[in-house]
Amino acid sequence: MELLQLHYFLAVARSEHVTEAARTLHVTQSSLSKTIQRLEEDLGVSLFDRVGRKLQLNEFGRRFLRRAERALFELEQGKLELSELSSPDHGTLELGVTSASVLPSILREFRKKRPNIQFHVQMLTTQEMIMLLERGEVDYCLSSPPVERDDIECQIVYIDPILVAVPIGHRLADRGSVSLTELRDECFVGVKVGYGTRDLIDEVCKSLGFVPRYVYEGDEPARLVNLVEAEIGIAFIPSTARNERAQIKYLQVETHEVVRKIALLWHKSRYISPAAMEFRDVVIEYFESRNQSDH
Repeated sequence: MELLQLHYFLAVARSEHVTEAARTLHVTQSSLSKTIQRLEEDLGVSLFDRVGRKLQLNEFGRRFLRRAERALFELEQGKLELSELSSPDHGTLELGVTSASVLPSILREFRKKRPNIQFHVQMLTTQEMIMLLERGEVDYCLSSPPVERDDIECQIVYIDPILVAVPIGHRLADRGSVSLTELRDECFVGVKVGYGTRDLIDEVCKSLGFVPRYVYEGDEPARLVNLVEAEIGIAFIPSTARNERAQIKYLQVETHEVVRKIALLWHKSRYISPAAMEFRDVVIEYFESRNQSDH
């Protein structure tokens, strides 16, 4: 069994389509098919059921996929470890976030300590984040909501109140707080289903007997402030994402304590470099200082 066969097998297993997998790997379809065929011959079983032009993992394939992912994960961690040992002050931190509002401040603090470390940040839904964490493709994720998984470490770093953002000309703009039931007839702007804050709010409103009416659903939380300012609708905005410069009034939520938990996540088995450990310290210190200023 060769390493190349495992890489090719993973690509086909994830896309379940030879054409797509070949395009991703930059190889010909015939070369890919032959490599998969050789792997199946080595193992003595078929790993896929052929359904038209698609390939579907069968029971043998599903079991082997778990082992192959684990084997390649460990090899990738070994590579990262050696890379860090050979040049500890250089490298790239792979980060995933479900909300990027606090990230600029955290990265600014970290850059002061490790100016040569680069970043690659991805805005992800909760499901995308879990997938990348389990594959070991990101160092850390800042997530709301927290994620409970056997192989993922989850440290809650901040309890973030959700506020109601209204334009300054709105009927509620002179209020300091509002109950959720008063908002049942409002038009909302928000992120799509699958983002933590949206799912949390929808659930709370549903328990109160109504479903918020969204006139805009996007995947850029930062844009919501502009839409509220333009009087397109009102929005639920976490306190960490409030923009004091905008022509917006932020109201507390009465009676129901609506908060999101922000968690720092990492894979329990992923190699953590000294730079990555330092990043974790910066995140924890940042939120500790926010907690102190809140009280």
